Amino acid sequence: MAISPKMVQELRTITGAGMMDCKRALEEAAGDRDEAIKILRKKGVASAAKKSARTASDGLIASLISESGKVGVLVEVNCETDFVAKTDDFQALVSKLIRHVSEAAPRFVGRDEVAAEAEKNEDFYRKYCLLDQPMTGDADNTVGDVLVGVVAKLGENIKVRRFTRYELEGDGTEHSYIHAGGKVGVLIEVSGPAGAAGSEAFQSLVKDLAMQVAAASPRFVDSESVPEDVLASEKEIYKSQAMAQGKPEAIAEKIVLGKLGKFYQEACLVEQEFIKDTDKRVKDRIREAASATGGPIRVRRFERYQLGEGLS
Repeated sequence: MAISPKMVQELRTITGAGMMDCKRALEEAAGDRDEAIKILRKKGVASAAKKSARTASDGLIASLISESGKVGVLVEVNCETDFVAKTDDFQALVSKLIRHVSEAAPRFVGRDEVAAEAEKNEDFYRKYCLLDQPMTGDADNTVGDVLVGVVAKLGENIKVRRFTRYELEGDGTEHSYIHAGGKVGVLIEVSGPAGAAGSEAFQSLVKDLAMQVAAASPRFVDSESVPEDVLASEKEIYKSQAMAQGKPEAIAEKIVLGKLGKFYQEACLVEQEFIKDTDKRVKDRIREAASATGGPIRVRRFERYQLGEGLS
């Protein structure tokens, strides 16, 4: 496969490695960017793989939490320019969309996301695909129709890129945090003892946790939630780095264990340094709140969006 200058530049932006290192890694990986990142990390050329390259895609991330606190929604809507993102029409569209996702509970944005094995017919699409659903408050038009109307008015390509909808079962709350004028958004679900969700201690904790996710970009809740394939890949990278430095295999294995500990502290929310007090871990902050509310508190899941991440 021919390696284009654009491919090399994208890999360099993601990893910070040199142009020739990136070109050689892409050649070795037959053009597979993820594999090239892995090759660079094994060689110690790239310290870590960022989630995505910078992108010029614009738009807005918005959220909505139901009055009960049991349903939470996070949505990213993209447009071409910051000028359009700030217009009343665009922001009104985003507001309609988060309300709709909260109430209509779609599973997919569009038909192209539906798995091949799923039942595919008009009734299915109308029930589960956001763009095919009748718009909340405007049953004569689908969400897709409303979107087309706004595109025609504003003169820019506008897309609903993604959404997350959580619905809590049991005691606790959904909470959201929007940062940097809609450029970063977080949705987090936290369970706790019965009746604690409305307490000041619990509400203060969930706000801190959402801000932590926004600022520190964890990938997982805790070490137990890290997928086996991710762990296997990290171990392989750490061992390759150690062996490349001439370490005996027994020593390399110990190095792997040490680096895994650091990986957990960076990638897992509860193991991270607490941004408001770096003498503590997030798990320490959770324990304090649990003591104040009289029962265990657990982060069940979270989602973090950064506007345009992963788009080229």
